[in-house]
Amino acid sequence: MKQEGWLSTPGLLVCLCLGTLGPAQGGKVLVMPVDGSHWLSMQILVRELSLRGHETVVLVPETSVLIKGSDYYRTQTFHVPYTRAELDATMNALAHNVFLKTPTAAGLLSNVDRLIDFTNLQIKGCEGLLYDGQLMQQLRDEAFDLMLTDPFLPCGSIIAHVLSLPAVYFLRGIPCGLEEKASQCPSPPSFVPRFFTGNTDRMNFLQRVKNVFMASTEEFLCRKIFAGFDELTSRYLEQDMTYKELISHGAIWLLRYDFTFEYPKPFMPNMVHIGGINCVEKKPLPAELEEFVEESEHGFVVFTLGSIVSEMPKEMATQFSEAFRQIPQRVVWRHTGPLPDNLPDNVKILKWLPQNDLLGHPKAKAFITHGGTHGIYEAICNGIPLVMLPLFGDQSDNVNRMVYRGVGESLKILDVTTAKLLTMLNKVINDKSYKEKMMKLSAVHKDRPIEPLDLAVFWTEFVMRHKGAGHLRTAAHELNWIQYHCLDVIGLLLLIIATVVIVTVKCCTFCFRKCCARKTLKKKEE
Repeated sequence: MKQEGWLSTPGLLVCLCLGTLGPAQGGKVLVMPVDGSHWLSMQILVRELSLRGHETVVLVPETSVLIKGSDYYRTQTFHVPYTRAELDATMNALAHNVFLKTPTAAGLLSNVDRLIDFTNLQIKGCEGLLYDGQLMQQLRDEAFDLMLTDPFLPCGSIIAHVLSLPAVYFLRGIPCGLEEKASQCPSPPSFVPRFFTGNTDRMNFLQRVKNVFMASTEEFLCRKIFAGFDELTSRYLEQDMTYKELISHGAIWLLRYDFTFEYPKPFMPNMVHIGGINCVEKKPLPAELEEFVEESEHGFVVFTLGSIVSEMPKEMATQFSEAFRQIPQRVVWRHTGPLPDNLPDNVKILKWLPQNDLLGHPKAKAFITHGGTHGIYEAICNGIPLVMLPLFGDQSDNVNRMVYRGVGESLKILDVTTAKLLTMLNKVINDKSYKEKMMKLSAVHKDRPIEPLDLAVFWTEFVMRHKGAGHLRTAAHELNWIQYHCLDVIGLLLLIIATVVIVTVKCCTFCFRKCCARKTLKKKEE
């Protein structure tokens, strides 16, 4: 009996391993990513699914920026009705406008307009795919098991609906908190701060007033931002359906969330937290770069403003250069624009840098960043304090969260001077409290029962195995606004209370009048 048990255990393990080796035993996954930085973390999951035996097909626009071919997945290119020059012009507008000084309100509206310009261009690309009848039929014939997509753009969700595929969403968030509205997730403005308010989750009365006002403003902004999405959804599906209603049918939401970064708030059962998935793997640095940082006696600083903003006006670059000249650390700087004059010897300029690998180096001392979620999670994973220069979108809110936790300092990009930058760098590098708090944050972040990548793979495969995750879909989707807020119940209770009060008053009035009448009659008789 002991021998049989000893044989059965490894035999079972061998069978399980063999069952995941080849794509014939796996599923077929259709992937509709969002180009740019969104793809950088999604491709980690796509690669892992391929390594675990699933066949993955990535839909790529012919004018893609960062999505490239790979040995791990198959790409399917589709035509888009815009040129690379038009795409570059839209991206450059996003990058260049961050260096223009505008009032706060005007800046917010300008951000919204630029976002709409970008998404409208992407909608045209989506139409190029959806209305390619031959390609859509090809996708239908391949009989995929799952759609993996980023709902920041509508194409993947529409295709999933048309092909009757369960959808797994991979995202950090959608403008206006649309993911919360679509999933029926409670988001009380009393303790869930809205974007652009600068609030934390602990608000005084005036901050809650501001939060409620912004929550109301979101409704207007959402209608403006998602008007094109709603129009495309209803037109292509030939039914009266908004984009919010469409994405509400997603099986699983893989959210790049972690409460070492985000404020605690409610989530729905089909929302899975995979924050930090982008800093799972580290690779050795290229030899020349390794030599540069390893020879730094006082360590080094990493400086990048993300995948979109790779250059800045020469005058501003000079401010950074002069600040770097005055620190003992070396600096690895991603920069593609005009170089400042007399670049100091302790600065190395790269057109692209291995961000996570650099932050994981033992001599890394600080990270100058724009406050994107990828960079912040990589800083948390590696315990590196931050100097943050938010540019647009959700970056100012990301930065506020890190400042609130005491692991970095923030400065508006248009307020940068050599003196201010030098003061902040010396502060986060030499004040041990920043490093200590970030190391504590890092320890909490990495103390988890399962790695984010494994969690993302599990739930993706779960949806493939069970053709969805309907048991996690809340009944709130079947309620209208009145039913959801129990206004009908409240109305009934108010009606009952009103009826009881009216009847009681009528009875008391009747009894009072009758009593008065008796007293009056008695006086007359006397």
